[in-house]
Amino acid sequence: DFATMLGCEPFSIMTVLLPVGISFYSFQSMSYAIDVWRGTAPPVKNFATFACYVALFPQLVAGPIVRYNTVAEELETRTHTLENFVRGIGFFCFGFVEKIFLANQVGIIADRVFAADAPGVINSWWGSLAYMFQIYFDFSAYSNMAIGLGLMLGFHFPRNFNGPYRSVSITDFWKRWHISLTSWFRDYLYIPLGGNRVPTGRMYFNLFLVMFVSGVWHGANWTFVCWGLYHAFFMIVERANNKNAWYYKAPKVLQILFTQVIVLFGWVLFRADSIGDAVRMWKNMLGLGATAASDVILSAEIFTPTCVVFMALAGLFSFWKYRSYDWCIEVSFKKSLFALALFVLATLALFTQSYNPFLYFQF
Repeated sequence: DFATMLGCEPFSIMTVLLPVGISFYSFQSMSYAIDVWRGTAPPVKNFATFACYVALFPQLVAGPIVRYNTVAEELETRTHTLENFVRGIGFFCFGFVEKIFLANQVGIIADRVFAADAPGVINSWWGSLAYMFQIYFDFSAYSNMAIGLGLMLGFHFPRNFNGPYRSVSITDFWKRWHISLTSWFRDYLYIPLGGNRVPTGRMYFNLFLVMFVSGVWHGANWTFVCWGLYHAFFMIVERANNKNAWYYKAPKVLQILFTQVIVLFGWVLFRADSIGDAVRMWKNMLGLGATAASDVILSAEIFTPTCVVFMALAGLFSFWKYRSYDWCIEVSFKKSLFALALFVLATLALFTQSYNPFLYFQF
C-alpha cells in the first residue's frame, strides 16, 4: 500500500526501506527476484543454477554488480575459447598491477595525511588527491580482476569504470563511476519511482532518494549519508540546468578540473571518520585551519621521490584517454607478454608490502 501511495513498484520501495539489508539480501538475489517478477528473465530450472549465480565468486564481494538477466543464458551454457581465456588473463594482470603499483602506493600517502592532526594546505591537498587516486585504482583493479576471472570461466561481466576522472560534470561522473551500481539504482529504483517522467519536484526527490540510498549502502555512518546527499545536490542543480554543470561553457579542460575538485571534496567526506574530521580537512585545504608543527615531518614523508613518481603515474593513468579495459578488448602475443611481465613485477612487489585489502571489502 505504501508503494502504491508513492506510485512506484513494490520492489523499488523495498530497496528504499531496506537499504542496509541489501548487504544481506544481495544485489544478485534482488536482481533475480525483480527480473523474474518483471518477466525480463526466465526463472531458474534448478537451485544449483541460482546458487551459482548468487555465489559467483569473481564479483561476489565488491562488484561489478552482475544482473541475473545478463548472465542467465551463460549460467546454463557457456562457450569457452582460448581468446576469451587470454583476454581474461590480461584483465586480471592489469587489475593486479593497478592494485599493487598504484592503489597501494598512493594509499600510503592518503593514510598518513588523514591520520595527521593538522596537515597544512599543500599536504592536505596532496593527501586528498592521493585518496582520490587510491579509491579509483583500488576499485578499478578489483573490477578488472573480476572481469578477467569471469572471462576465464566463460562469463561476460559488464564494464564498471570508464574514465570517471575525465568527466565534465557530476552527472557525467556518475555515468562513468561504478557503472554497474549506478545502472542498478537507475533501473531498479529511480525509474520505478517515476524517473524523469514525473513533475519536476518529484523528479528531484527521486534523485535525492537514489543518492541517499547510495550513501547508506556504503555504510552506517553519517559521512556516507552526507556524501550521497552532497552528490545529490550537484546532480539536482545540473538537472535543473538541462543536465549541464554551471561551468559547461568553459573549455573542456576547465570543466574536467572543476568537476574533479567537486569530486575531490566529496572523497574527503567519504574518507573521513566523522563529519567533524571532514570539515577540519576542508578547512585545512582552504587554508582556514591550524597547522601542526609536525607538518614539516609529514611533508618529508609524503613528498619523497618514490611518492611523487607514483602520484604522477596515478594522475597520468587517471586522466589518460586510453583505458586498460579498452586495451584488453583485443589480444595479441605482444600484449600478452607485456601483461605477464607486469604481473611478475607486481607479484615481486607484493612481497615487499604489508597486508592491504581492497577498500570496497568494507562496504
